[in-house]
Amino acid sequence: MTVDAVVVGGGPAGALTAALLARRGRRVVLVDRSPAYRWRACGVFASPAAVDMLRRAGLDEADIARIARPIPAMRVETAAGTSFRLTYGDDGQLIASAVGFDRSALDPLLVDLAAASGVLIRLGETVTSVEEGRVMLTGGASIRAAIIVGADGLRSVVARSFGVARPARLAPRVGLTFHCTDPRPEGRNDARIVLFDGGYVGLAPVPGRRVNVGIVLGGPWLERLRREGAETTVAAVLGAIPPAPNDPVDWSTAHRCDTIEGASPLGVRAERRAGRGWLLVGDAAGFLDPFTGEGLHRALASASLAAAAVNRALDEDAAALAAYDRAMTARFRSKDVLSLVVHAFLARPALFDHAARRLAARGRVRETMGLVMGDLVPASRALDPRYVAALLRP
Repeated sequence: MTVDAVVVGGGPAGALTAALLARRGRRVVLVDRSPAYRWRACGVFASPAAVDMLRRAGLDEADIARIARPIPAMRVETAAGTSFRLTYGDDGQLIASAVGFDRSALDPLLVDLAAASGVLIRLGETVTSVEEGRVMLTGGASIRAAIIVGADGLRSVVARSFGVARPARLAPRVGLTFHCTDPRPEGRNDARIVLFDGGYVGLAPVPGRRVNVGIVLGGPWLERLRREGAETTVAAVLGAIPPAPNDPVDWSTAHRCDTIEGASPLGVRAERRAGRGWLLVGDAAGFLDPFTGEGLHRALASASLAAAAVNRALDEDAAALAAYDRAMTARFRSKDVLSLVVHAFLARPALFDHAARRLAARGRVRETMGLVMGDLVPASRALDPRYVAALLRP
């Protein structure tokens, strides 16, 4: 089989890239190793900008209501007890809501969107290796394509095959995640991030009266995880979550809806995001950590940029894929720097608590941080020396 493009990976980045290309009349094959959707460690909490991108992709309001639960604010709590409520607007008026996605609804919906757009979907097929112009599958079959799109996540076969996968410049961490029924009263839709020494836990409401629990562990917690296993470690983390004013729940007793899934390494980077006949989208193009909640927004944004670049390349624009690499760098450079700064603060709890106290006390500073984290304004605003001074001054 020979096509214009083969997309490896059927998550949001891959499915949307494939759909956008097919709408341009391109012959596209989407390959994913899973024969059907299955729960795995993945991004659930997403910024308001991610919802707007899905609307532009063609999802209507009924689709959005089915797959996404609005989250008006994120409550961040430090190990020292400082807390602040991060909203996406100002303290008097909400501009937009973040969302918690039901990935069991979102992912199949986008694959269906790709199929309806004319993409040939091949599920249950594993890509073993990739070379220029050809994707090899288990059993010896192969697909030839002018362009190969790597949308296959943190352990991308495409990125490894072209020699560009690199570890993230962060200390080793492991992510654990699962869903439980939402034990809070109806209408309590804020999310929480609770920091502790060596990690944090995020609680994000999702459709179906459930909460996604995401736990990130580093330092001594990694040895404990290896020694005691996921069940015992998760129980210890949940049992230590303090009650909040609107969330007096003992999360260790909440009913679990699915299995604990893990992700490691939790961060990766790509030395390059494109080369001759290939490019990377979504997590395969680089992912730092779920703390800033930008994974799904970046997946959808990269899909849009990638589809435009592949379309130009197929029209014999020899510079299109290299331009995609530069466009990705320009689009996300400031957010990457901000994410590294946030993690530098996380590694120094006293420093993070200092910043948290300032955010709790300074409404305008907090408002800007919410807009930046919500991908509603450029991340460069939070890196402006005047903003940093306003945040950290006594």
